Amino acid sequence: MYKVTEIIEQDFGCEGLPDGQEPMCEVVLQSDDGKQITICVSDKELYTKEISEGQTIDYTDGIITKVG
Repeated sequence: MYKVTEIIEQDFGCEGLPDGQEPMCEVVLQSDDGKQITICVSDKELYTKEISEGQTIDYTDGIITKVG
């Protein structure tokens, strides 16, 4: 189990998102023992799964799942 401590949206400045590229976010996770990892997740997946900062998730085999 991990807690989502921060979600960082990519910033492409005035150039915008490159053609054909899906908007991605860096998601900082903290495990129960205090270790932090950063993963890259599509913005669409976070929105669809209703994952936001402060929530608890499961992250197994590269798949995030909202807990509770």
